[in-house]
Amino acid sequence: MPISRILVADDDVAVLESVTWLLQENGYEVIPANGGMACLEQLEKRAPDLLLLDILMPDADGCQLLERIKSEERWRDLPVLMLSAQPPEEASVRSLGLGAADFIRKPYRPKELLARVQAQLRTGAMLRSTRMALARTEEALVRAQQDADSRRKLVDILHEVTGDLSVTELFHLLVRRAARALGVSHCSVVLARPGDSQAVVVAAFENPGLQHLSIQLDRYPELKAALESGQPVLVEDLDTHPLYEGVRHVWGIEGIEVPIRSVIALPFTVDRGQYGVFLVRRTRDQDRFGPHDLEFAQAVITAAVAVIQRAQMVESTMADNARLEQLAQTDPLTQLLNRRALTERITAEMERALRYDSTMALLMIDLDHFKKVNDTYGHLVGDDVLRDVGQLLLDTIRGSDIVARYGGEEFLVLLPETDEAGAVAFAERIRAAVDEYEFARGGEHPPLKLTASVGVAVFPAARIESVEDLLSRADAALYRAKADGRNRVRQ
Repeated sequence: MPISRILVADDDVAVLESVTWLLQENGYEVIPANGGMACLEQLEKRAPDLLLLDILMPDADGCQLLERIKSEERWRDLPVLMLSAQPPEEASVRSLGLGAADFIRKPYRPKELLARVQAQLRTGAMLRSTRMALARTEEALVRAQQDADSRRKLVDILHEVTGDLSVTELFHLLVRRAARALGVSHCSVVLARPGDSQAVVVAAFENPGLQHLSIQLDRYPELKAALESGQPVLVEDLDTHPLYEGVRHVWGIEGIEVPIRSVIALPFTVDRGQYGVFLVRRTRDQDRFGPHDLEFAQAVITAAVAVIQRAQMVESTMADNARLEQLAQTDPLTQLLNRRALTERITAEMERALRYDSTMALLMIDLDHFKKVNDTYGHLVGDDVLRDVGQLLLDTIRGSDIVARYGGEEFLVLLPETDEAGAVAFAERIRAAVDEYEFARGGEHPPLKLTASVGVAVFPAARIESVEDLLSRADAALYRAKADGRNRVRQ
């Protein structure tokens, strides 16, 4: 597997060296560029798989450089991960609006940086692969439509279905466009696996409101044959084709009049093991299908499958990014927000409190004598206690409140729209809940009893101008609670 090539552009030598070392240690080929002009020089030599670009550099504004890079066709698909010490709201809006793939704030966290680099390299590889596949498909389709004016309609299908639609939406769109291009009244997408007795119709041109209709494959021999053989099935006339001999007998017994005369069944497979058949039918008042129609229908389904694969890759990439973002914001032990994620929420709530002339509060909670739990019963029991405390806090707070693990045995609770009196009352409720809770140790061991001390800080308040000031005020209140004997609330 080829080694991914990453270009890192930053005027801060210390940052440049540390990022280069981190990426090289994790198996990447790294090209360091000290400043914006050096970055452009390296891009001219050879485009990398990923660009890490600092927003502020003396010789070039990172956002202007990003805009220039994205304006050139040769670098249009290059994923760019922006690095900045600016506040996330300002830097991310500027850079993402100009085409950056992601944003990470300095000082960076190695694990988070590596996770975002891996995600963007994966996304970039998928995008390049998809564009190549679509380019090959379009070339094949252009060749297929040169001998007939009707085949020009196929280009319309490609152009319309290359948007960011879900797979389900694509199925419905494709049957509409394919039916019009082929001049048929019946066009469906049917999902099933070889050997299945039932299939599901997920989209039908003749019935736009259809929602996952289950059908018996024994009544549709063309579907069964296409799935089992993996080859296209052309039935020019249902009345004479041997494939329908048994089914015609059943139709006669049941008195069923079938309006369909001619059928094309095209099997397909897409990513994640999804099998199906693209089913096109003509009624008795229409011309029968022939080999020429089969060739055109195959070109249509080839294009359709390529687009469906692209949609699935986009969905998968979005899900991967969401999972990575969740991991970056979550404490792995308690599944609560971590300190970094809560800091961003506190910043937003402080701004909102000032904007709307409101108040907010922050509670800092520390378990008393928690070290004895680990020393006496072991860290596994200690971890169980921390998880229980996290859940206890979640069960106690309101819907608008936010809980995070601050580190060790310390937790934070953010209380929007809460004044000092309300915050103290709420802190007392949390202190009492911990005091009354029985922490199970497993088996027949008696439960543990613990207490907690709580520090309260509110905003706006004198000498509190930042998140750090608010945390410091809550920490000082917590220290007073500890000094006054623990298991109490102070502000």
